[in-house]
Amino acid sequence: MPTEARLLRLLTWLSPAVPGGSSGPARDLEAAIRAAEVRDAENLSAWIGIVLERGAWNDAVLFKAAWIAATAEDATALDDISDLAAALAPDAERRREMLSQGKAFLEAVSAWSPPPLAEAAYPVALGATAGAAGVPLEPALTAWLHAFASHLVDVAARSLPLDRSDAVSVIAGLEPVLLRLVARAAASALDDLDREPTRAGVVRSHPEAPDGRLFIG
Repeated sequence: MPTEARLLRLLTWLSPAVPGGSSGPARDLEAAIRAAEVRDAENLSAWIGIVLERGAWNDAVLFKAAWIAATAEDATALDDISDLAAALAPDAERRREMLSQGKAFLEAVSAWSPPPLAEAAYPVALGATAGAAGVPLEPALTAWLHAFASHLVDVAARSLPLDRSDAVSVIAGLEPVLLRLVARAAASALDDLDREPTRAGVVRSHPEAPDGRLFIG
């Protein structure tokens, strides 16, 4: 398959037309904005940077592992990775959400015959689909993490006084973080997963939050 065709598929899978996997962090960001923990472009950039480097690490490792398993057509390994991703969810609510997002994604991309997964967290579903389609690992990781960060910037722009140039500047400033995470994830193995829920989730309950939302911290 030509490189352009693979790129086209990847862009479609990460477009707003296809369900994604950033609703949990987006809710956390909205709550952080309400609590005035994120107030401007500088706060926003720092907040998303923490989410990427800490909160998204396990997802990136699982994405890579699923990509490898799908590329090798190893269905058993892929099922094991799916089970591991579910087990690493910080709580039951996030586990249900992750699996629901993965199911919605797989249903949406059924035209491209993704790997036959009974259920899978979104990063596993996306990584496996990219691997099965022959999309190179590093470009797939880069595009996914960029889409993830961009979505969070869009969420913030609805509530914060950010103009278009501010929003683009935040994304531009995150490029080193994104590239560093891609390089680390591409060289990772499952042994590199953070298996401590309080660290892997990188969340805490904010004592002043009236609705008990979780915050990055």
